[in-house]
Amino acid sequence: MKVQLDSKPQLIARLEQIETRLKSESFLHNRELGGEIGFYIFDYPPQFELDVREYLDLSLQRLAKQGLSFVHINLFEALLAILQERKLLDKAFELELKKGTDELAKSLKGPLEQGRVAKHLMEKIHAVSPQFVVLSGLGQCWPLLRGHSLLNALHAHMGAIPLVLFYPGRYNGLELYPFDLDRAEVATANYYRAFQLVPHSFKY
Repeated sequence: MKVQLDSKPQLIARLEQIETRLKSESFLHNRELGGEIGFYIFDYPPQFELDVREYLDLSLQRLAKQGLSFVHINLFEALLAILQERKLLDKAFELELKKGTDELAKSLKGPLEQGRVAKHLMEKIHAVSPQFVVLSGLGQCWPLLRGHSLLNALHAHMGAIPLVLFYPGRYNGLELYPFDLDRAEVATANYYRAFQLVPHSFKY
């Protein structure tokens, strides 16, 4: 059975709550989490990627004007920067054209190891000392980068800074399902314990 995804009206209702959620005291100060680290996920149907980008960009622009300090990192752009720094970007493009994405993922397993990616992201985060961090663009770099693996790699480094991963797929509170895949279609376990930034209006 496929994992249930939001309809567009349900998604828009959740998107409209992002700005209020990100500037709330409970979010900014990790309140009501029972002592757990403030990692959040906003999951959404991948076919509405452009809608999510637009809502997120507008919300973050308004929050910046209100004086909130945050870091917004597009993960796809971050991966390109890592490969460019290591002079691997052109070779990666050539390899993908010749042998496909699966072969590319195998070849870049070392350079894009999750710990290395996490270190790159933390350098950007520490340069600002933000109130919160937003990660987007994951769908553009899957399967080179996996959401649960990246969160695990970041877990020990974020401290009290809340982090939100915008996730193209479905999160049921325990497992991440990329895009519209179910458990049988996901090759590896995608377990990660985080919080929903904006809960769904229906039960799982």
